[in-house]
Amino acid sequence: MDISVVVPLFNEEESLPELFAWIERVMKANNFTYEVIFVNDGSTDHSWEVIERLSRQSECVKGIKFRRNYGKSPALHCGFAQAQGDVVITMDADMQDSPDEIPGLYKMIKTDGYDLVSGYKKKRYDPLSKTIPTKLFNATARKISGIKNLHDFNCGLKAYRKDVVKNIEVYGEMHRYIPYLAKNAGFNKIGEKVVKHRARKYGKTKFGLNRFFNGYLDLITLWFLSSFGRKPMHVFGFLGSYTSLFPRPPYSASTSYAPWPTACSSAW
Repeated sequence: MDISVVVPLFNEEESLPELFAWIERVMKANNFTYEVIFVNDGSTDHSWEVIERLSRQSECVKGIKFRRNYGKSPALHCGFAQAQGDVVITMDADMQDSPDEIPGLYKMIKTDGYDLVSGYKKKRYDPLSKTIPTKLFNATARKISGIKNLHDFNCGLKAYRKDVVKNIEVYGEMHRYIPYLAKNAGFNKIGEKVVKHRARKYGKTKFGLNRFFNGYLDLITLWFLSSFGRKPMHVFGFLGSYTSLFPRPPYSASTSYAPWPTACSSAW
């Protein structure tokens, strides 16, 4: 099989038929053998019923259903586990990612030899409340990960060599840092492709500012694991040695202390 398209989704019933029809047109025009794996992340609308209907219409459609909303990383993890294509492409279900980019992404993996290609939405149709934090987030991610050539770590439109998705574990909320995970796994040929960003046509955004706070914490966690995962005592040993060599000064004899509350004393 040439391509597996993995589409994580949450409450996107309106966009799914149009998205699949678009993917199908692109695949047939380029004579690709393919599958589309929709991962329903606990949707509360009729997304699963739409996926079931599409799977009856086309043998290329496969579905994975979560009983509740677990998040994008677990959805990608399960999609990657089931993917059979030589090239695995991920895209969001809101139709802000264009399936017309698939042939170019496929070529960069199969012909140009990249392990991973990340989309770069150079021109975005998002409000400033989203674009400015995104720029700060990506600048920090480039600095810490050492992957200097990526402008948009969190772009949902990405292409992978099959070996990559079978050798990384996407957990927690680490989907933002898949290029970093791939680099830590030894896949160093990471490229970028400028892709079109489309305005959302159906539904509403799942964006929340809390993801930036969580994103920075996840980045620190990933940096620590990649730097000290095999030698954690280098960190904790240093901290322990520091506290032993430089103990806290003793309290002054003149220091006064409040008496223990009578009620607490009697309670014991």
